[in-house]
Amino acid sequence: METENSIRNILDARKSSIVVKDGCSGMGGGISCDSSSVSGSVSQRACVYCGARVVLNPITDAWHIVHGPIGCSSYTWDIRGSLTSGEDIYRNSFSTDLQETDIIFGGIRKLEAAVDELMEKEDNVKLIFIYATCIVGVIGDDVEALCRMKSEQYHIPVIPVKSPGFSGNKSTGYRMACDAIMNVLLPHKSEEKRTAINILGDFNLAGEMWIIKNYFREIGIDVISGFTGDTCYEDMIEAPKAALNIVQCAGSSTYLANRMEEEFGIPFIKVSFFGIEDTTNSLIRTAEALHNELARKKAVDFCRRKAAELENFLGRYRKNLEGKKAAIYVGGGFKAISLIRQFQAMGMETVVVGTQTGKKEDYEMIESLVKSDTVILDDANPAELETFMKEKGADILVGGVKERPLAYKLGIAFCDHNHERKFPLAGFEGVVNFTMEINKSINSPVWGYIS
Repeated sequence: METENSIRNILDARKSSIVVKDGCSGMGGGISCDSSSVSGSVSQRACVYCGARVVLNPITDAWHIVHGPIGCSSYTWDIRGSLTSGEDIYRNSFSTDLQETDIIFGGIRKLEAAVDELMEKEDNVKLIFIYATCIVGVIGDDVEALCRMKSEQYHIPVIPVKSPGFSGNKSTGYRMACDAIMNVLLPHKSEEKRTAINILGDFNLAGEMWIIKNYFREIGIDVISGFTGDTCYEDMIEAPKAALNIVQCAGSSTYLANRMEEEFGIPFIKVSFFGIEDTTNSLIRTAEALHNELARKKAVDFCRRKAAELENFLGRYRKNLEGKKAAIYVGGGFKAISLIRQFQAMGMETVVVGTQTGKKEDYEMIESLVKSDTVILDDANPAELETFMKEKGADILVGGVKERPLAYKLGIAFCDHNHERKFPLAGFEGVVNFTMEINKSINSPVWGYIS
C-alpha cells in the first residue's frame, strides 16, 4: 500500500506518531502523542511562551510585560483575532528588551523599572502578567520574588508566568497560563454559588464568544466569565461562584478546569460549538449538567429550529462538495473531531487528520469517525503533511496560518481555522461561514490555471 511505503520513508522516531486506520483496528489510542517534538523534524508546535501568551493575551484589561529580548515580543499583538467589548489594552506589547549587558549582569532591575514606569504612567492598572522567557530561565532572574514585591507595593495582582520556551512545548505553556489564571482567582474563592457557567477555552476569535453567550442567553443560562475571550479582571474574579465550567478548547483549558474543580468544587464538561451536531449537543448537555429542565427544553427547541433553517442552505452546497477530500491539521483534538463531522455533513471525506496537542482519547475518537486508510498524525511536520496530502489527493487543507503557504504551493485549497481568522466559525452562524468558505476555496476558478 502506498501509505505504508510513505511511512517507511519517515524518520524512525516519527513513525509511532503516524497511524493509518485499518478497518476497526482502534489503533488511534496507541499513537504516540502529548510528548516532546522530535529534534530535526521541523515541528509545527510552538514554544512554552507561545502557549502561555495565546491563552492569556485576550484578557482585555491585563497588561503583559515580556521579560526577555525584544524578539519574543513579536509574538504578541494580534496573534489571535480576539475581539473586545471593553478595554483593548491587550492589543499592545511591552518588553524589557534585554541586551547583552543585562544577560551578563542580570535583568531584574530593568524589569522592576518597567513595572514602576507602567504604574507611574497608566491609570487604573488592575492586573499585570510578567512572562519569563528563555533567556531569563538561563540567567536566573527571580521574577516570582519581584512579582510578590510589586503586588504588595501596588496592591494589584502582578503574576509571574513561567514560560522559558525551552522547558517544554506549547501544551506546557497552556498549563503555565492556567496556573497564572489560578493565581488571580484563588484570593477570590467563594462559598457563594450561582446557577451559572464559565466558558473555558474560547478566545472570542472573530466574536465567537459573543455568539455562544447569545445562545445561552436564548435558553436562559447565565455566563459569568469566559477564559479568556473578551474577559476582564472583574469578570474573572467572579468565576469561582459558577456552578459549572464548560471546556471548549480541551487542549488549552482542561488543566484549568481540573484545578478549578479541585480548588472551588466546580465540575466541568467538554463541549464544542463547531458544527450543527456538536453545537446542539453542547447546549443540551450544559442544561442537563445544571439540572435545568426548562433550559434543556428551550435548547432542544432552539437547536431544532436553527438546524431546520440550515437544511436548505446545506443542501444547495452539498452538490458542489460531495465526494471532495479534506485534510485537517489544527491545534487541538476536539476541533479536529468537530471538523470531521462538519465535512461528513457536507458529503466530504477526511483523508488526512492531525493535531498539535491532541491526547490519546482524542485520537481514539478521531479514528472512530474516519474511514479506513485515513492517515492520522500527531505533531506533523510540513514534509509529512505534503507527502500524505499528495498521496491521498486532498482537495483542501484546513489549518492555521503556518500551513497556508504549503497548501498553495501544492495547488490545494485552504481554509484558515486558527487564530488569525476574521470571521466566526462557531455555532450555527459558523456553519454558514464555514460551508461558504470551503465551497469558495475548493471551487475557485484559480485551480483551473494550475497544472
